[in-house]
Amino acid sequence: MFRKILRYGRFGFLAVVVVIALAVVGLAVALSPWWWLLAAPALVLTALGAWDLAQTRHSVLRNYPLVGHARFILEDLRPELQQYFIERNHDGRPFDRDVRSTVYQRAKGIEAEEPFGSERNLYEEGYEFLTHSMVPRPLPERQPTARVGGPGCTKPYDMALLNVSAMSFGALSSHAILALNKGAAAGGFAHDTGEGGISEFHLRHGGDLIWEIGTGYFGCRTEDGNFDPEKFAAKAAHPNVKCVSLKLSQGAKPGIGGVLPAGKVDATIAEIRDVPEGETVISPPYHRVFATPRELVRFIARMRELAGGKPTGIKLCVGTRVQVLALCKAMLAEDITPDFVVVDGAEGGTGAAPLEFADVLGTPLTEGLMAVHNALVGTGLRDRVKIGASGKVATGSDIVRRLAQGADFTNAARAMMFAVGCIQAQSCHTNTCPVGVATQDPRRVRALDVGEKSLRVERYQHATVRSAQQIMAAMGVDDPAGLRPHMLLRRIQASGEVRSYEELYEWLEDGQLLKHAPESWARDWERADADSFAP
Repeated sequence: MFRKILRYGRFGFLAVVVVIALAVVGLAVALSPWWWLLAAPALVLTALGAWDLAQTRHSVLRNYPLVGHARFILEDLRPELQQYFIERNHDGRPFDRDVRSTVYQRAKGIEAEEPFGSERNLYEEGYEFLTHSMVPRPLPERQPTARVGGPGCTKPYDMALLNVSAMSFGALSSHAILALNKGAAAGGFAHDTGEGGISEFHLRHGGDLIWEIGTGYFGCRTEDGNFDPEKFAAKAAHPNVKCVSLKLSQGAKPGIGGVLPAGKVDATIAEIRDVPEGETVISPPYHRVFATPRELVRFIARMRELAGGKPTGIKLCVGTRVQVLALCKAMLAEDITPDFVVVDGAEGGTGAAPLEFADVLGTPLTEGLMAVHNALVGTGLRDRVKIGASGKVATGSDIVRRLAQGADFTNAARAMMFAVGCIQAQSCHTNTCPVGVATQDPRRVRALDVGEKSLRVERYQHATVRSAQQIMAAMGVDDPAGLRPHMLLRRIQASGEVRSYEELYEWLEDGQLLKHAPESWARDWERADADSFAP
């Protein structure tokens, strides 16, 4: 109900209050001073509504003066309501902590400590935890980075542990993009453009960009929708572009292209994407520039050359291990490797996707990440390729878990949206986002104050990476490279059995697939073909 009020209420309630205030003041002046008893609260509400419109801290209040305060009242009641439902949860298990609240706290610079200990059921099946050391390490002063750049790269880039994941201008508003990029510039981390092309909003504040190219080749496409190498080279040469990424698939909807509704395709977006204004933009489900693993790695080399030697990589949601191994065989055959691979988990989010795709298609991040890591290790290529992890990464412990599973860095989309003010109104596809994050309606976009929200993005990223460093220090680890699978444990059965990731999963040794593939990998390795993406 509150979401509907937020979507359609707008300034109506404030207008009614103003009319009532004027009418009652008129009655007080003309008829009787007793009317001031009603005029006073009406004037107070009018003043509060005016303050809501002028302030920059809360986007909800700027777009929904007076009405928006209901959300904060409910937010204050949340701990009591949550505890009420915890005690009555049908299966007896408590809810997880509200990750969104954690992001909000860190973005606002509020300490996230809470009293009385964990609300998690530490004995439920599937519960995961990290091992600490009896000799913790001192907390490093500087945040660690991962050097991205293999043998074919002449301009390596130092990637932060947590970066802004792919979210396009068009899906997000101009002010949201400005806030994310300004926060990235101030905090020294990277901002992935998403597949919607590079806009002036990505460039205005000078933040480091990862330019993502999808199946629509937006910003570097010909009139008939093919890849345009000249346009690509010209834009990739911009000093703000630090890396380029070829998107193969997205975790939330692998196997289908993105959709940008016609209502969001204004003149600015049409120009950036090289598409007609006012028409729905549908990305193809597949790329035109390659059809085999060998052709893919050759195209990666071509992109890197066109980009002047900048790090060039791919982003994908893992489908089958056979196809991952086929890609590795192509890398070996051509002696070409991407500088990085971003693994997007099936748990990742999107503005809109078919429910069946979101629920049952694609490999979750844990399995997908370890498949890519082991495939590269087993083929002796791991030292040439950095791995990023994307998919519901929001906290310091999320970062540490993914690093222990094989990643070198992580990307966050949903959490970064929370940092710029997203309240999960789930109206991204309607162009009526109540806080100006996922809309192209200029009246709604104005509510998002770029200066305030960029500071929150910077704070959130810094606090979350700092949290990851604190956890690693408690584990006795000086550097992310020191994290190992045996440091991450999972409760297998409620009866008490606990195993580490080293015991639960098979971890290949360097070059093992080239020497003698273990039995569990031998069939997939044999089926993998550098000239075919057959599953």
